[in-house]
Amino acid sequence: MQSLRFLSAESLVSHPQLAQQSLDSVAHTLYPLLFKASYLLEQTEVTRAVLGHWPLEEFRLGMLLGPSADHPMDLCDRACRACLEACVHGLADYVLRGRSRRLRVADLTGLRDVQEQQCPCGQALGRWGRTDLLARACCELQAQPHAAGHPVEVLADLFVTEGNFEVVVQALQPVGPAPLQLRCPTFRADSLSWGQLLQVLRLAGPGTLRKLEVVHNVRLHAGHVLQLLAQVGFPQLASLTLPTKAFEAPPTCALMPDGEDTLLSSIAWELSQMTQLTELSVAFSTLTGKIQRLLSPLRTPLRVLDLANCALNHVDMAFLADCAHAAHLEVLDLSGHNLVSLYPSTFFRLLSQAAQTLKVLTLEECGIADGHVNMMILALSPCHQLQEFKFLGNPLSSRALRRLFTALCELPALRCIEFPVPKDCYPEGTAYPQDELAMSKFDQQKYDTIAEELRAVLLQANREDIQASTPLFGSFDPDIQETSNELGAFLLQAFRTALENFSRVLKQME
Repeated sequence: MQSLRFLSAESLVSHPQLAQQSLDSVAHTLYPLLFKASYLLEQTEVTRAVLGHWPLEEFRLGMLLGPSADHPMDLCDRACRACLEACVHGLADYVLRGRSRRLRVADLTGLRDVQEQQCPCGQALGRWGRTDLLARACCELQAQPHAAGHPVEVLADLFVTEGNFEVVVQALQPVGPAPLQLRCPTFRADSLSWGQLLQVLRLAGPGTLRKLEVVHNVRLHAGHVLQLLAQVGFPQLASLTLPTKAFEAPPTCALMPDGEDTLLSSIAWELSQMTQLTELSVAFSTLTGKIQRLLSPLRTPLRVLDLANCALNHVDMAFLADCAHAAHLEVLDLSGHNLVSLYPSTFFRLLSQAAQTLKVLTLEECGIADGHVNMMILALSPCHQLQEFKFLGNPLSSRALRRLFTALCELPALRCIEFPVPKDCYPEGTAYPQDELAMSKFDQQKYDTIAEELRAVLLQANREDIQASTPLFGSFDPDIQETSNELGAFLLQAFRTALENFSRVLKQME
């Protein structure tokens, strides 16, 4: 329920001109309410003015938009383009004012990017767009005369690609005094060269970085990874994501005579120096027989572990089932491995160890068939903390899915199920795993009927709180959605370069 104070703030910001004229006479303690009310109603002129006159030492966007005693609604999933642009312009107005400044920290983190925006305009500004907007504002302010005073430290979750690389570098490395000093607790990089990645990370304050995601079209090998960890250094890092094939040996690297992978051992040692590391994602890297060497040196137990499509073998699974990390895992992705067929006992033991903590489990394209359902039910039954279970791409019939759904209803914390298109909906003899073309060729009418039957299972068990869906090509990824055009152009250029290199080799052979 909204307080009278918030209702009064809403009433004031509903009259933008009056609100702006009244700011100097408003108590400083009411500014947070005016900000949230203006953001809620999308009164961007008031939002900008409130920031331009901010009287407090800190401005923390996530806290201001979150639930409070005055207004219980959480607005952190409203990455409203108009409001966020108003925030950045308001900060610029603030530092250009001639009065003495109290604001020391402007924390623009805390937003959640979602598929459907609830703000009135419905227009979102994603992480890449927010990075670009803020970096350009910093650069513009660097070029303008501004009032003397201490700089404002601006915290932001940066997302850097080739498209905004230059402006971000300029913002992070000002030539002269900068009224806004950009800092980033989290950093995501895509579509960058190795040299660009190294340059921007060194400028981004790696000593205080908490989360680093290097994804998709940043092409790294194990030598790059070692150089990144050893020379740049991330002592405060809690979460690390590396791109596809990041553990492949450099072209000039040779194994030791005894077959030991010295690069991997060195990388593992560097990871062990990160005493706060609790999240590690190394999907789509070939790590057959290497998981113990990679994970055993770590000093802190992992809460998040993504080993999707890493070609794990029995030795790897046996280590995972018995290692210290297992009892602390909250998020686990083992997609792309035939777990229940090849390693049933170790997989069962792993889930038993993780049962008290596991919240998100992803087992996509794991070859889980009808004959494995009883074992899956038994393995999942102690996982009472499980909130999300994703198992797309497995060859399960509608009958098997109904049995599995009935069992999943017994998990009290479960809220999300991502299930595969039943194999009944595909032509007989369809091979698994499927490519995208084969995956999309199914009987839609039959699927809709089966999906309704599965939802009926949930309703009969009074589990309306569980959302069940089949996102054929994966869950919504706001970062990929926002930069899809640039990613496509980057891949096309890479393809052209490969063709040119191939053509050059052919000519040399003639």
